[in-house]
Amino acid sequence: MAIEHDYFGLLSSGPDGSIFWSETVELGDQSVTVDLTAPDQDDVSADALDIAASLIAGLESVDDTARRGMLAEVDDRTSEVTEYILQQQETYGDDLPDVLVDVSGDAAVDIIRSLRLMSMTILADEHGGSEPFAVLEYALDDSSTDDVLLVNLGSDGSVQSVMSAD
Repeated sequence: MAIEHDYFGLLSSGPDGSIFWSETVELGDQSVTVDLTAPDQDDVSADALDIAASLIAGLESVDDTARRGMLAEVDDRTSEVTEYILQQQETYGDDLPDVLVDVSGDAAVDIIRSLRLMSMTILADEHGGSEPFAVLEYALDDSSTDDVLLVNLGSDGSVQSVMSAD
């Protein structure tokens, strides 16, 4: 079986009924891997695919929303964003300014601004549910697979949570 969509084209399902679509999208000077997945194509609605397509088409706006969500957690000393920032400061030490895009003097803001959006995974079967519909993966160093922040978005595009990948 398959699902056809204007943006995604023909989404064929695997033998187990799952669907998977992947593409590399340009965002400024970054290449972002975008995956759309669902364990059962019967759980994917046309609305979910339309919303997924709009998230991809509006990736710059989605990125801005995610970064604002991270910034909103900086004042909370127990948040995973704060822990991530402290960890990056400790890891890079005096070399931190060398990896930052902009140095304003506010380390938290500078680190969040300098994070690279590595990937966005859209969980198409989670449309309208309480689980994340999209997960954005950010890292300060694009070769690091462990030191990442994950921003979970609802199908309405709002930030549900931000967590480290530990």
